[in-house]
Amino acid sequence: MSALASSAPATTTTESEAQGHPRRWLILALILAVECMDLLDGTIVNVAAPSIREDLGASLAALQWIAGGYALTFAIGLVTGGRLGDIFGRRRLFLVGLAGFTTASALCGAANSPETLIALRLVQGGFAAIMIPQGFGILRQAFPPNEIQKAFGLFGPVIGLSAVLGPIVGGALTDGDLFGLGWRAIFLVNLPIGLIAFAGSAKLLPESKADQKPTLDLGGAALVTAAMGLLVYPLIQGREGDWPAWTFVSMAASALALLAFVVRERRRERDGVSPLVTMSLFRKRAFSAGLASALTFFAGMIGLMLTFSLYLQLGQGFSAIHTGLTLVPWSLGTAVGAGLGAGLLGPKFGRPTLHAGLLVMLAGVFGLLLVSNDGASSWAFVGPELVAGVGMGAMLAPLFDFVLAGVDDDEVGSASGVLNAMQQLGGAIGIAVIGTVFFSVAASGGLIDAFHTTLWIEAGVLVVTAGLVALLPMRAREGEHG
Repeated sequence: MSALASSAPATTTTESEAQGHPRRWLILALILAVECMDLLDGTIVNVAAPSIREDLGASLAALQWIAGGYALTFAIGLVTGGRLGDIFGRRRLFLVGLAGFTTASALCGAANSPETLIALRLVQGGFAAIMIPQGFGILRQAFPPNEIQKAFGLFGPVIGLSAVLGPIVGGALTDGDLFGLGWRAIFLVNLPIGLIAFAGSAKLLPESKADQKPTLDLGGAALVTAAMGLLVYPLIQGREGDWPAWTFVSMAASALALLAFVVRERRRERDGVSPLVTMSLFRKRAFSAGLASALTFFAGMIGLMLTFSLYLQLGQGFSAIHTGLTLVPWSLGTAVGAGLGAGLLGPKFGRPTLHAGLLVMLAGVFGLLLVSNDGASSWAFVGPELVAGVGMGAMLAPLFDFVLAGVDDDEVGSASGVLNAMQQLGGAIGIAVIGTVFFSVAASGGLIDAFHTTLWIEAGVLVVTAGLVALLPMRAREGEHG
C-alpha cells in the first residue's frame, strides 16, 4: 500500500482546469506506469536477495542495505522532492527524477560488488523521491474537479496489482536467467519502461507549479536526513560489530537532530516562512495518531516480508519463483481486505474496522507460526497468508482516510508527503531491526527459530499498533454513520 505524496498546495480552478487536459487519461497512464515501476522496485528485491548474496558475496548486513537503503533515501527525500516541484516545476522534476531513476536502475543491474549496489540503491531511492511526489500535483491540474476522484481511484487497483506481481516478477526474472542476467534482470527491466515513460512524459505532461512559490528549507532537509541516517545506520551495522558504543551514541544523536528539526520548523512557521513540514498537522489528533500507527505497522510488516522470503529460500530451499508464488495469497488477501475496509466496513463502523483488521492479521500471524516448520509446502501457507492479508488490507485502507480526512486544504500536500515518508521510513527501520534479529537468531538457533522469532515480534507490533489506533477518533469524518 502507498499513500500519494506531494507538497502541492491547493490551487485556484481556472476555466481550462475545469475542462481538463485533452490527453489527461494518457497522462494518468504514464504516471501510473512510473508508480508501478517504483512499487515493484520496493518489493522484487526480497526474492532476489539470496541470489544477490551468492553472486556478489554480500554480507547479511549488505542484504539489509540493498533492501532497506532504497526505502531510507526515498523517505528522506520525499517531502523535499515535492517542494522542489512546487518551486522549479513538477514536469521538470518528474523528468529529472525519472531519468535518474532509470539510469540508477540500469547501473544497479551492472553492479559488480555489494558496496556498488548499495550506493546505487541509495541513489535510486533519492531519484524516486524526486519523481513520485510530482504526479499528484500534475494530475490535480490535468483533471477537472468532477473527474479527479475517479483518476485517483485507479491508484488502489494498480498498487494492489503491483503487490501481487512484485514477488512473482522478481522470482521469474531471477530464476528465468534471461540472457544470463540472473538477478540483474530485476533492475534492468526498468530500462525499457523508463525510456518509454520518459519519451511519453516529455511529450505529454503539462508544466505546473505552486500558485505561491514556497522557499526551500535546506537546513530542515539536512536535519531530517541526519535524524533518519543516524538511526538506521547503527541498527543495520551494529550486529556485525557486536553493538559498540558508537551505535548508541548515533541513535541518541538521531533524537537530538529530530528535536532540532522540530524547533526549526516551528520557528519558520511562526516567522511566516515556508516550513518543510507544516507543523500544525501534528496538533491534529487523527493525523498524529495515524502517523504513529502507520510508522509502527509498516516497520513490522515490511521487516516480516523480507524475513519470510529469506526463510522460504534459505530455510525451506524454495527457488525465487517458488517463493514469489508462495507469497501471492498474502497479496490477494490484502486486495480483498482493502476493498472491504475502504468501501464498506470503514465508512460504516469507523475505528473498530481498524482494530478488527489488526485482530484478523494477528490470527494469520499465529497461523504462520503453526505451519512454518521444516518441510512445509506452499499449500500450508495459503490459509494463514490469506487471513493475514485480508486483515492487513482492512486495516490499512481506512487508516489512510483517517490520517488525511481531518487535514485542511492547505495542509494536504504536506500531510500526504509526511505520511508516505513515514511509511517508507517504517519499512527501512523494520528491515534494519527485524532483519538484524532474524540473522542473529539464525546464527545460533537456525532459520526456523529465526522466522518464528520475527513472527512473535510482528505479533507484538500489531498489539502496539492497536494501542496507537485507539487514539484515533471513532470516525474519520464527522457525520459518518452506519
